[in-house]
Amino acid sequence: MFRFFESLVDPYTPYEDVDRPPQRLWPFLKDYLRPFRKMLGWTAFVAGVVAAIEVWQIWYLGRFVDVLTTTPRGEVWALYGVEFVAVALFLLLIRPVIYSIHAMLLNNTMVPNLGALVRWRSHRHVLRQSVGWFENDFAGRIANRIAQTPTATVEAVFQVFDAVSYAAAYTIGAAVLLWGADPILLWPLGFWLLLYIGLLRWTVRRVEPAAKASSDARSEFTGRVVDSYTNINSVKMFAHHDTEVDYARGAIDKTLHTVRNEQRIFSKMDIGLTVINGVLLVAVVGWATLIYLNGNATVGIVAAASALTLRLSAMTGWIMFAVTNLFRNLGIVAEGMETISQPVTLTDAPDARELAVTEGRLDVRGLSHHYGKRTGGLDRVTLSIPPGQKVGLVGRSGAGKSTLVKLLLRFYDAEAGRIEIDGQDISRVTQDSLRRAIGMVQQDSALLHRSVRDNILYGNPGASEEQMIEAARRAEAHDFILGLEDGTGRSGYDAQVGERGVKLSGGQRQRIALARVILKDAPLLVLDEATSALDSEVEAAIQETLYGMMEGKTVIAIAHRLSTIARMDRIVVMDEGRIIEDGPHDTLLARGGLYATLWSRQSGGFLGADFEDDPEAAE
Repeated sequence: MFRFFESLVDPYTPYEDVDRPPQRLWPFLKDYLRPFRKMLGWTAFVAGVVAAIEVWQIWYLGRFVDVLTTTPRGEVWALYGVEFVAVALFLLLIRPVIYSIHAMLLNNTMVPNLGALVRWRSHRHVLRQSVGWFENDFAGRIANRIAQTPTATVEAVFQVFDAVSYAAAYTIGAAVLLWGADPILLWPLGFWLLLYIGLLRWTVRRVEPAAKASSDARSEFTGRVVDSYTNINSVKMFAHHDTEVDYARGAIDKTLHTVRNEQRIFSKMDIGLTVINGVLLVAVVGWATLIYLNGNATVGIVAAASALTLRLSAMTGWIMFAVTNLFRNLGIVAEGMETISQPVTLTDAPDARELAVTEGRLDVRGLSHHYGKRTGGLDRVTLSIPPGQKVGLVGRSGAGKSTLVKLLLRFYDAEAGRIEIDGQDISRVTQDSLRRAIGMVQQDSALLHRSVRDNILYGNPGASEEQMIEAARRAEAHDFILGLEDGTGRSGYDAQVGERGVKLSGGQRQRIALARVILKDAPLLVLDEATSALDSEVEAAIQETLYGMMEGKTVIAIAHRLSTIARMDRIVVMDEGRIIEDGPHDTLLARGGLYATLWSRQSGGFLGADFEDDPEAAE
């Protein structure tokens, strides 16, 4: 039975990706709830039936009292026995079925599937964002919004169909019951309803922005602590424990302030609710009693009116909390939309085709990119690399080397100019096909928090076990991998490497990254200090592997250790975003330009201190 209700909606049902999701709350919710439209209707209907049964039970309680007080004891069973049995069977058999359907529609159809759908779609949308988009925010804050928005969406929908629709049906049923007893009894109910709606409106108008503020504060706190945890080595190395505690406390104080404001609203709501519920109880029960004393009502009517108001009074607290919680969750959803609904700005062209690499020729034509600033990045760079040529790329920090690579991978769209591969403008081909054609080993090769096997197969998920192991052997990684064991006893290729590969040494991470790229076997190869984390002995062994990898490929190798690129076909020297020298190693030395200066200042094969490169985050 549970499986039937759980399968009524498929959270992974196909849908069309959009680059600009709805920016307003209700269109956003409507878009996500589209696969649930039929189930929402059925859930609302069943909630109304449940509320009607609740009101009917109170009405029947009044009738039962009247029967007992107006019928001689000896005649009760004879006159009403069949009715009592029918009611008992309804309460024992039919009522549980209806209530169970209502519970399973909410708990088994709506809650798990809606949560999964929102998580699935929001994560897919965020993953489509560009690298630059991720660089402009805390990973922790993004993750927190992805985590809390589905829960808040589910809670909001749950409150609507568990409380709001039930309350609406119950109130209508109560009005009908009181009207049937005496229309005058509607006056105190109507007066109370006006007070209740007024209090509800006051609360809702304040709780949504308060909830959004507190949710934003929590996301900021999560972003700060995740930033500290991710960079725990730096925190410990510089002994900045207290600095990080104070950094987090600023966000905690902001969270505390916003939560206090939010809870003040709930306290005022509870106080106001207690007052108006007292008015409801005294007015309805008092009026019903007065009518009874005047001989215009039975004891059953007084009993039903009393039970109804007591039930309504008890229920209003729940309804008020449910409605305010609804809008509180809507505030959290609105905060999450600041991440989930951001448009994807770096997109494939409408007519984008798969990149077809036939030779591997690379042409850079008038390329400029300054990250929206006036300086930095690239300035009118033109470069042609014939198929299969190996090019070394050198220059001071900030010269534009990393920017050129980022534009080649289309992590950003160039502000001017274009890059072509075999005559195809990379802005006119699909991003996935472009990046599949490029293998890259970075200076800081972060690994996924998964097994060694998963990390190597990331280069080619369809590769066989033998191909994967062969790639590891070529990267001089197989032997040390066999000796790995994690904290849970998994060993070898099954060992987990930790977040960003922290359980491995820098050289081990680099060799696994090399194995991944070897397995990918892309026609274009980018090496960004591929051997920087290796010791001399391992580097010497891998150098031949690297040159073997380069065979038949078009290669760009960024190097701080100039001796590692001296064997390249040509060397391109960049400075201040432009190419200032281009030629073979010997030719550039003979010219006596910047490359010759850099070479002469090396010590042990490295650039001198005056020219040491830093990660080019500012490029």
